[in-house]
Amino acid sequence: MAVATTSYPVLYSRLRNFQDLRLETRRERPLSIGHIQKSARKTAEQRSSQHREIADTPLPERAAIRRSPLFQGLLTKELEIILRSARARTYAANSVVAEQGNAADRLFLLVNGSARYFFVTPEGQQVYLFWLLPGDIFGGTTLLTDPSQFIVSTEMATEGMVLVWQRDAIRHLAAQYPRLLENGLSIACDYLVWYLATHLSLVCHTARERLAHVLVSLANGIGRLTSGGIDLEITNEQLANTANLTPFTVSRLINAWQREGVLSKSRGRIRLHDPEGLYRISHGS
Repeated sequence: MAVATTSYPVLYSRLRNFQDLRLETRRERPLSIGHIQKSARKTAEQRSSQHREIADTPLPERAAIRRSPLFQGLLTKELEIILRSARARTYAANSVVAEQGNAADRLFLLVNGSARYFFVTPEGQQVYLFWLLPGDIFGGTTLLTDPSQFIVSTEMATEGMVLVWQRDAIRHLAAQYPRLLENGLSIACDYLVWYLATHLSLVCHTARERLAHVLVSLANGIGRLTSGGIDLEITNEQLANTANLTPFTVSRLINAWQREGVLSKSRGRIRLHDPEGLYRISHGS
């Protein structure tokens, strides 16, 4: 969520640092906000999407859990009690974990992989809203006193693991540990900041600037470093929904930037070669 309020130059600088590190170490690894790495080894139990005990979670993933904004300010003992009430599940890519309009009866925390919010319009159009990274929660309306519904749907962009709390359990914990509710309000405030940044972008930024911002933000969050750049598994339609553009405009800009050599496009994938170059081109400098 902080990405939405970060200046373009800072984002591009961070991406270049990540790219330089990749070339020095000759190791491929996924990017994420907060430098959380997705576990390279998956057990048979994970692949079959069965429940797992939190204590069995690999250490890098446990670190992601502890750094979640939902748990800020909680004591270690309190956090352990809260985690014991959760169940861990692994979902395949493109699985819909929470569906728009269904009863908000569970709270989720993303442990590894990536996910995204989307909203289905009355006409049936699927509009992507926000990408989620390890440590992010979804289904926050579960914390409300009055029973509610999921406002948007959430699907896995990649295979990943989530922690799940039933509504009664997490509300009981929130009453026992008020900091949980305070953190939930803080997260809601972050989403308001994201909405404000998105709305202002529509008013103040050109199509080129908006699309460049989306590409860099996603690369910084869910991109995978390779020897040739930063890979994003994303389609033109998804980019169009995220940047509030038409697929035709996205295709035209991507093709132009590909001719400039700052990125390359293949089916369902974009490789960002030169983040700073994309910034300069999108801002006409």
